[in-house]
Amino acid sequence: MASLAQAIHGFQNGRLSPREFLANVDQVLATDGANSARLRDILSEEHTKVMMPPDVYAELQRRVQHLAASKATIGNEDTRLQTDLGEGVAPTAPSMPSLDAAGASRQAMPGRMKGVGDTLNGRFVLEECIGFGGMGTVYKALDLRKLEASDRNPYIAIKVLNVQFSGHPQSLIALQREAKKAQTLAHPNIVTVYDFDRDGPMVYLTMEFLAGEPLSRTLRSPDFTGMPFDKALKIVGGVTRALAYAHERGFVHCDLKPANIIVTHRGEVKVIDFGIARVFRQPEEDSEATIFDAGSLGGLTPAYASPEMIEHLIPDPRDDIYALACITYELLTGKHPFNRLSATQARSEGLKPERPEQLRYGQWRGLRNALAFERYARTPTVTQFLEELTRKRHPVMYVALGGGGLAIGILIAAGLGYYRSLQAERSTEPPAATRAAPVSPEADRSASASAPEAPAKPERAPTPRASEPTAKAETPSAPTPPPTPAPSPPISVAALNQILSSVPCSALSASIDGHTLHVQGYLAESVGAGGLKGMMQKLPGMETLNLGVQPVSQDKCAAIQLLAPYWLKNHQSKAAASIKTRQANAILTEGEPLVVDIKTQPTESWVNVDYFALDGGVAHLIPNPKATANQAPANYAATVGDGGNWVISRPFGKELVVLLTTPAPLFDKVRPAVEPSAEYLRAVEKQLSALSAKFGADRVAVDFVQITTKARN
Repeated sequence: MASLAQAIHGFQNGRLSPREFLANVDQVLATDGANSARLRDILSEEHTKVMMPPDVYAELQRRVQHLAASKATIGNEDTRLQTDLGEGVAPTAPSMPSLDAAGASRQAMPGRMKGVGDTLNGRFVLEECIGFGGMGTVYKALDLRKLEASDRNPYIAIKVLNVQFSGHPQSLIALQREAKKAQTLAHPNIVTVYDFDRDGPMVYLTMEFLAGEPLSRTLRSPDFTGMPFDKALKIVGGVTRALAYAHERGFVHCDLKPANIIVTHRGEVKVIDFGIARVFRQPEEDSEATIFDAGSLGGLTPAYASPEMIEHLIPDPRDDIYALACITYELLTGKHPFNRLSATQARSEGLKPERPEQLRYGQWRGLRNALAFERYARTPTVTQFLEELTRKRHPVMYVALGGGGLAIGILIAAGLGYYRSLQAERSTEPPAATRAAPVSPEADRSASASAPEAPAKPERAPTPRASEPTAKAETPSAPTPPPTPAPSPPISVAALNQILSSVPCSALSASIDGHTLHVQGYLAESVGAGGLKGMMQKLPGMETLNLGVQPVSQDKCAAIQLLAPYWLKNHQSKAAASIKTRQANAILTEGEPLVVDIKTQPTESWVNVDYFALDGGVAHLIPNPKATANQAPANYAATVGDGGNWVISRPFGKELVVLLTTPAPLFDKVRPAVEPSAEYLRAVEKQLSALSAKFGADRVAVDFVQITTKARN
C-alpha cells in the first residue's frame, strides 16, 4: 500500500513531525479500503527496513487494530481475523495523540495479549514499551520479587513475540531456543538473558534492562553526518568483542543491525537479539540443531544482510562481518555504504562505496575488504577486521604498468608467439610463500625456497683472566660413559596439518626431512614468518625449522585463498609450472620493464598472466584485447615482457603477478584489459570448478611471484 509506506518514509526522512505523520496515517486509514492484515504487513515490512521509535510504532499498531475492530463490527470480510487482532500489539504511548479518546483503549477480551499496565505471572509489571527486535516486542518491567527484596535495580526487560511471528507454528520453539543459546553467551557486550516463560498465550524472555538507546536512533537522526573515528571505534570495538566471543562458541548473529546494538547511558555497548542466530559449528551432543532452524522464520534485515544470508546459504561468521562493516561505514559517514540497498542489489548494480575522509588508505582497505560481496574475499574474522581498522600504517603504494595507473603499454606482445624461449633456467625466484595444506610424510623432502635459518650459536664460556686461578678438573680413574639419548619422536603430521590449516590468507607447502621441517609459500602479513615460527615451536618431533615464506597484505588474500589449492598441487609436482622475474629478489626500479620467465606443465595448456593491483583492479597481461593468443605446447619455456611492454612507474610498493595454466581456454572471450579483481575472481572460481570437474584439478597449475618496486633515485 504505497500511501501508508509514503507516510512512513516521510516521517523517517524528517519531513513530517510525529503529529503530522499520525494525521496522515489517520487520513490513509479513513480513505483506503485495504484490509487490516495487509496494513499490518506493510507496517511490519517498513519497520524491518528501518526501525521506528517504539512509541510511534506502538501507536501505529494500535490504530491498525482499531481499524480492524471497527470493520469487524459491520460484518466485514476481515472478521475471521478478529481472534488475533490484539496479539503482540503494544498499547498507546502516553506521549502520542489518540485516534479516539473515548473508545480506542484496549478492551478486556478473553485471551488478549497483555501490554503496558498488565502483570505477567503475578510477578512482572509491564511499565513501558521500549523497542522491537528481530522477533520480539520489548518492555521495561518491574520485578515485584526484586522490589520485595529491596533490590537496588528491580527492573528487567521482557521480550514477547512480534505480530509477524505470533502465528508461526514454531515461534515458541524459536523463543525457547533463543533463551537457551543466549544464556550460553555470557559476555559484557552481550545482553544477559535470564529465563524463558509464558503467561497464557504470551511467551516471553526475561533479560537485563539496558538504560540507553539503540544505535539506530543515533544513525537515523536528521542531523547525523558521522562521528569522529575514536568515538565510532569505541562502539565498533564493543560489537567486535561480542561477535568474536559468539563466533568462538559457534554462533552467528545473523541479524546484526543498528537496532540490535544498544549504547547505554554509561557508554557501554551491548549486542541484543541473537534470536535468529544459527549454530555454524554444532557440538556433537547438541541434537536439537537438527530439529529446528530459527533462520526459517526469515527474520533478516536486507540493508545489513550479506548476499549469502539473502540467498539462504549456511551461516558463516563473515555474514556478521559484512553487517558490522556496513554499520562502521554509517558511523563514520552518516550514510549506508550502498544507499541501503540489499547486498545482492548493490552487487548487481556494481556499486562501490567511497572512502570515508577519516580513514587512511590502509584502514579503508580493511573496511572495504569487510564489505566484499563474496565470502572468500571478505575479512575472515572480526578480530582481524578491528586490527586492520585500527592499524597505524603508512599509505601503501602500488605499481603502475605502462606509466599511468594500470594502463598497459601500447607495445604489448601479440600472444605467446612473441615469447622468447629460455636458454637456461633462471635461479632468481624470490622465496616462495605458503598456504595451509595437508602434508604427507612422503611429501617432497627436498623442497626449500630459501636457505635454512642459521641455528643460534651457543654462548661461549667467558675466558678467565690471567689474575684469576683456574680450577683443574679431576680426572676419574674410570670415567662413566654418558647415557645414550633416547631417539626423538618423528614430526607429527597431524599436528602440522592442524597448524597450517589455521593460518589465515595462506598458500603453504611443507616437507619433512627427518626432524627438519621446510615450509614455503605465502601467508597474511598479520601473521608473518615470526608468527608462523611461534606457532611451530611446540610441534612434536621438530628440531629444525626452515622457513621460505612471504607475507602478503589483505588485498591479495582473495586471489591467494582462491588459487591456493592449485598452487599447492603445482608446487608439489616434479614438473611444476612456474613464473619468475629476471630481477634479483623480484625488486624492480622505476623505468625498468617487468620481465617474467614462465614454464608450463608437461601437457598442452592455455596460459594466463594476471597482475593484481592494490586498488582492487586486475590487469590481464596475457591474454588481453591486444594479445589474444595464449596457447602453449607441453613443457613450454618463454620470456614475457622483454620487449619493454610493461614498464614500472610511480607509485611504488608490492604487487602480485599470477601464472594460471589450464587444459582448455579459461574463458570463451577475451576479457577487458583491466577489471575489478573481485568480479574477475568470481568468474575464475566458476570456470576452474568446471575445468577441474572435466579434466581433473591436476591439470590446472598456479604459481605466484610478488614484486617490489622502488624509485630510481
